[in-house]
Amino acid sequence: MTTVLVQGANASLGSARVVVEVGAPKRLDVSGLLLTAAGKVRSDADFVFFNAPQGPGVSHRPAAGGTPDAIAVDTAAVPGEITRIVVTASLDDQQATFAGTEPTATVRDADTGRELFTFTPPQLTRETALVVVEVYRRGAEWKIRAVGQGYADGLAGIATDFGVSVEDAPPAATAAAPAAPTAPPTAAPAAPTAPPMPGAAPQAPAAPTAPSTPPMPSGSPAVGKITLDKGRVNLVKGGSVSLEKAGKPFLASVRMGLGWEPAGRGRNIDLDASVIAFDAQRKKIDTAWFMKLAIFNGAIAHSGDNLTGKGGGDDEAITVHLGGLPAEVCGLVFVVNSFSGQKFTDIKNAYCRLVDTATEQELVRFDLAQSEPHTGVAMCKLVRQFSGEWVMTALGEYVDAKTARSMVKPAAAML
Repeated sequence: MTTVLVQGANASLGSARVVVEVGAPKRLDVSGLLLTAAGKVRSDADFVFFNAPQGPGVSHRPAAGGTPDAIAVDTAAVPGEITRIVVTASLDDQQATFAGTEPTATVRDADTGRELFTFTPPQLTRETALVVVEVYRRGAEWKIRAVGQGYADGLAGIATDFGVSVEDAPPAATAAAPAAPTAPPTAAPAAPTAPPMPGAAPQAPAAPTAPSTPPMPSGSPAVGKITLDKGRVNLVKGGSVSLEKAGKPFLASVRMGLGWEPAGRGRNIDLDASVIAFDAQRKKIDTAWFMKLAIFNGAIAHSGDNLTGKGGGDDEAITVHLGGLPAEVCGLVFVVNSFSGQKFTDIKNAYCRLVDTATEQELVRFDLAQSEPHTGVAMCKLVRQFSGEWVMTALGEYVDAKTARSMVKPAAAML
């Protein structure tokens, strides 16, 4: 009997060798990416597609005779360091989108041809590429998860996210800015792309040229700063608190919990909590989100996807082991996106709170008292100061973005 999966659902694979077929009314290119626990390919050889059809335990099967493009997975032959195989689909016509032509994935037993699972993502709009499903390892068991995560910049966007080198960048990306001059002009020196974050020591010496815009105000006030000395702090938008107590760093590990009320009627509200890590120059280093639950060797860990907001307590949580973060991580921005497309004016009682993981004590809370008709919000940021202390600032800044990937640029501007 075939199991019909809904977005976010998972199930035991039930077969050691499977074929994932992806079909749609429009011509598709289907590919597979072999990912480690870090959420990245080991090399470009782990990207399996029509021009590179063979990988360790994974192969591409081209469409033929009415049978759609497919990715075959032999779980016994997949290297031990590979934790999941992501199956993607992109449109052959680069000018087209998936609007109105949602693809269907059919998972079959490779030996018998028996149909095991099917999955069709919810309605799509501007997406030109899609992470359809993933086959992943959970202990000694292999499972299947229905993903349906769309990208607006084609297969190159997916490949880049998972660590594949994309040599043939879209023309618009390469033509967006002129080539840098080989030597600085004498009349007007070029400005750096962004001033360093306040209080964060960059990894390399700053360029001698002065920035064209003034630096941001310091994030570590010397007098009257709010600390955790008096217990829990309720922040308002723009408010900051130092994560120290009695003049010393107070926390080793913190958990950022995020919550919201589910929809009373109509579609479920699927909010996704993520954290984006930046260096001192506001460049993204990595992102922990529902498709990549752990980064920096587990120093940041995501609790997993909540598709509805149902249940008590935090709906999604992100744990940060501050002492385990690489030295180049100087800023963390916690964001929430409405993957299901509802605007935050349709969502009630969204909040974030900072919890000491050792004592489960709530330290800081920020309730979104005001909402705006957008699909993304930067809830708060943590910035590492020169002294080593971390300062949390409530942001509450809204943008139009349904995924964490779309939040990178606006989040960088908020540091």
